[in-house]
Amino acid sequence: MHDLVIENATLIDGLGTPARPGRLAVKDGRIAAVGDDVGLARTRIDADGLVLAPGIIDLHTHFDAQLLWDRFATPSVALGVTSVVIGNCGFTIAPCREKDRDQTLRDLTHVEGMPLEALRAGVDWSFESYPQYLELLERKGVVPNVASFVGHSSVRTYVLGQEASKRAATKAEVAEMKRLVADALRAGAVGFATSTLEQHNGESGIPMPSRLADEHELLELTGALGEVGKGVFMLTKGMTTTVPWLEQVSARNGRPVMIAAMFVDPNDPSRVFSEFEEIGAARSRGRELWGQVGCFPLGMEFTLRHPYPLEALLAWRPAIEAEGSEQFQRVLADRGFRNAVKAEARSRTVPNRFSYHSLEHMTIMEVGDPRHRGLVGRNVAELARSEGKDPFDWFFDFGLDGELDALVDCKLFNTDEDAVRGLLRHPHAAITLSDAGAHLAFLCDAGFGLHLFGHWVRERGDLTLEQAVQSVTSRAADAYRIKDRGRLTPGTWADLVLFDPRKVGRGEKRRMWDLPGGASRVDTPAVGLHGVWVNGVRVVDERGPISGSDRSGKVLREFAA
Repeated sequence: MHDLVIENATLIDGLGTPARPGRLAVKDGRIAAVGDDVGLARTRIDADGLVLAPGIIDLHTHFDAQLLWDRFATPSVALGVTSVVIGNCGFTIAPCREKDRDQTLRDLTHVEGMPLEALRAGVDWSFESYPQYLELLERKGVVPNVASFVGHSSVRTYVLGQEASKRAATKAEVAEMKRLVADALRAGAVGFATSTLEQHNGESGIPMPSRLADEHELLELTGALGEVGKGVFMLTKGMTTTVPWLEQVSARNGRPVMIAAMFVDPNDPSRVFSEFEEIGAARSRGRELWGQVGCFPLGMEFTLRHPYPLEALLAWRPAIEAEGSEQFQRVLADRGFRNAVKAEARSRTVPNRFSYHSLEHMTIMEVGDPRHRGLVGRNVAELARSEGKDPFDWFFDFGLDGELDALVDCKLFNTDEDAVRGLLRHPHAAITLSDAGAHLAFLCDAGFGLHLFGHWVRERGDLTLEQAVQSVTSRAADAYRIKDRGRLTPGTWADLVLFDPRKVGRGEKRRMWDLPGGASRVDTPAVGLHGVWVNGVRVVDERGPISGSDRSGKVLREFAA
């Protein structure tokens, strides 16, 4: 007798094979049978022809802190995600000494846009080491399955303390960091994650610790993967860590390398395709390199007082240093500062930066001064042209005219969907980059899988539904060596989504005030989603998350070699 049978479903197995009608049986959390006659069950569900597929695996999230107060990893599970990978970019909270806790949270507030009041109110610091952090997650319980990277910035801070963002490490310090990484891999880390991206800065514009690592440190820490014989190296790359250099790392360790974040940059649209050509060449030589791509335009809501996308510009540093003081407005008004920002925004030498193209996709959402109500919904570049101004000058003048807190929405990258189509179809691309758990006040891309099924399959026809499902299920699981997930085959874990392909997608953005301390976040509800199961437990129905199902997930510690 099975625990559950879902019948009259359209089965998409996650392996790219054609959809077919059938039934699926679940027993003890695993798929027991798939076919036309699967036997009896205590519970039977009529899918009424809806698609039953493996649950979505999100390889790029930042739920490290949020999971300590929110077992559901809101809103990901309610958007069809059954497994999340945390610790991306190396921005983790473990290991962490007591003296470094508040600085860690303040850096996360800046680099990942997390509300400081929510972090301070919500994080349970009942751990210090990385293994203790995993144990705490297990004690608290999780709804999605959780795989966790050991993070470079946290390891570096644990060893170097306040010097972590100031200098290179000594050989002895590197050896201690390598020991911590190896211990974390043995304790159950999915891999080692870091960032060399130039715009990844913590509080006051100080570089995140991983950015101070030299080549010796990077080679030694990634070398732990090869020595332990397991794990993925995940890197959010800057200018110094090129694809050919990453191929050398893969060759040295024999481990997969996952490269983020690969967008179509409107300031240099051919660059990402040249990098994928380099990835393909590395693959031909037997090196397993992947590129993380997104299926959304990368967009954010922000204010000029706290302009996260603009802080990616090196020329913006004087404004970062003056933030919160009277000097801030003088910096914005300074002609030399403006000229430096404009020059960098035109340059192609640094990838994925805020540019003049970004201003073409910037819309005013809210204003504070009644004089400016007529500007709501207007495009910034068009407003600048109507007044004969440079768009940056118009935007800064607008802010200085009482609107530093005016809310704008800006689409930064992946704005050319015909070009993005080439990324989504690439055999070495991992479709993810939701950033779920981060930038909560700016964006919500946790519904990337539903958007992929709805927009790119149903509306544009750029992928088949079978291809789209495979890209966010078995392909994701295989890249990270996640065992027995991402496919509808007997013996694998019953992580499932049930959805209507005629309607599936994500709804309109809305703002919620449900974070610890009452802080707000952006949310997008699911559309056309009828059910989510994690390890055979139904956690979402057509009305949303189901209460009482808050320990269905597993903290994943065992991975294939």
